[in-house]
Formats: sequence, structure tokens, C-alpha cells
Amino acid sequence: MRRFVWLSACLFLLFSACEKADEYIASPRENFEALWKILDENYCFFSYKDIDWDEVHDRYALSIQDTMSQYALFDTLGAMLGELKDGHTNLVSTFNTSRYWDWYLDYPDNFDAKIQENYLGRDYGIAGGFDYTTLAEGRVGYIYYGSFSGSAGESGMDHIFYQFRDCAGIILDIRDNGGGLLSNVDRIASRFLEEEILTGYIQHKTGKGHDDFSEPYPLYLAPSERIRWLRPVVVLTNRQCYSAANDLTQKVRMAPYVTIMGDRTGGGSGLPFTSELPNGWSVRFSASPMLDVNLRHTEFGIDPDIRVDMTEEDMEKGKDTIIEAAIVYILSLR
Repeated sequence: MRRFVWLSACLFLLFSACEKADEYIASPRENFEALWKILDENYCFFSYKDIDWDEVHDRYALSIQDTMSQYALFDTLGAMLGELKDGHTNLVSTFNTSRYWDWYLDYPDNFDAKIQENYLGRDYGIAGGFDYTTLAEGRVGYIYYGSFSGSAGESGMDHIFYQFRDCAGIILDIRDNGGGLLSNVDRIASRFLEEEILTGYIQHKTGKGHDDFSEPYPLYLAPSERIRWLRPVVVLTNRQCYSAANDLTQKVRMAPYVTIMGDRTGGGSGLPFTSELPNGWSVRFSASPMLDVNLRHTEFGIDPDIRVDMTEEDMEKGKDTIIEAAIVYILSLR
């Protein structure tokens, strides 16, 4: 009797699992139409990027066949999303994730981790996600923050600024930082402010039309109540500064002592949202545009105040042209 009950329970779970799996079964055409519609009603940069989404639909619809494999379907849907030229837009299945990386692949790297080691050395400090040391015989502080997913603790920043108390200025290097937590952006940026400032605006979709947005809502940032750095700061950027790194660049460039140096950032100013297709695949896409203080999009990146590129000659000597330029700039302000 117990064995019968056990077998009945197993069969119930088995058939329940099958029924649940069946809920995710949908034809390639149904998933194609669902994905296109989700983006059509919710993506936020159609007009700004001048994308004819109806034309994209008609072009890719020709490739959808009822007999195509899930892998062929994934590749086709991923290619369609690539038309948006958006690093925040991804199709995610159990076997792959589509991505658009041309926002940085077609540009100079302007960063070399091996060369950076010549500046950090081996005895640099580590405070959460921050690596730090001093350069130019202790006259310039150097901080590298490689991901906004890394910790940006208040106590750690207090300690770093105290260690740099005798420095003329600091270099905050966020090159190759692909983003992460927006909360870390405000925590860092607030350390460089004397007073509350307007940092930009945000909009939200209010309807299904491509141009159905709310009025821009202002975003303000107040100074930190912890130790603040009110001396020269040079923030180093390159094309791989994306999403939260782009947002930090937008905010700190409004601070009185901050200079942006290096290459244009990669952009990524749309707050992402996630939805699901009938077959269980998920799609992430930009849903809410963030604007600068002049109500301009920064989706395609932010230009530096001082453009500097790494040179082959310096790289062969183990030098980082951008770090060297930042040191000279800070010391010239004394």
C-alpha cells in the first residue's frame, strides 16, 4: 500500500511537471510576435535612435518557420534585438544570452590591466571594490573601481580619503567598468559635492506608443555626511564605461572639482526592465530614459572634458598615457 501511494505521488509530480512545462511550449511565430510586441510597447529609445520597428518586424518575420529549432529561433530573435544597438537589451535562454557589444568593440581599448599593474604595484590597498595606492611620490591618490557591483562601503571610502589626506588630488579610474548597482553611483558621487545639485532627469513610459512618456522628473543629489573630497579629482573613462559607470560620469562631471579625462563612455542610459516570452525565455531591455541636466540623452555616451588616448609608444614602455596625463594635470593645479 505504501509503495502504491509512493508511486502515485511520483506519477502526480511527473505529470504535474509535464503540464507545467507544456505551459511554456509555444510556436516560433508566437514567440517572435510576443518579443516584438513587448519591445514595441515598452522600449524607450525608438524615436531617439530613429528605428523603424515595423520594418524590422516585417524583415525578420520572413525568417520565422514553424519547423525551426530553438537554437535557430534564438539566433534570429537575438539578431532582431541587435537592431536596437543597446547593451542593456538581452534575450536570455537556458543555453545562451544574446548581447550587443559593438558599443565598445569598434573603439580603442584605452586600458591595459597589465600596464595598470605598474601603477598599482603589489602592495596596494583594497577596500571593498576599490583598489587604491598613491602615485607621484605620494602626491596623487589613485583609486580603481572596476565594477559597480563591487562594494562601495562608506567606511572604506572614509579610510581611503584619510590615507590620501596629504595628496594634491586623486585619480578615480573607472575604465572597463561595465556597470552594476546605481545605489553605489550616488554613494560615490556624493563624496565630491559641496551642496545639493541637479544631476539630470528620468522619464517613464505612460502608454504603449513609442513616444508615450511622462514629463522629465528631476534627480537631485545631496553631499555625503561622511568625509568628502573637495580637491581636484580626475575621473578616467573609456568606451567600456557603461550603464552605472556612464551614470557616475554624468553626475560627477557636475561637481566643482571633477574633471573627466580619457575616452568617451560607452553609454547605456536606459533603466532596464525584464519580461518573459511564452516559451520561458526572458528579455531585458531599456524602459526608462535618463537625461542629463540639459535634457539630453546620454545613451550613446559622454565625452570627456579632456580627451586622451593611450599611445603605442607609451604602452611599449609599460606606461599608461591616460594615468600619466591625469598626474600631470593634477600637479599643474597646485
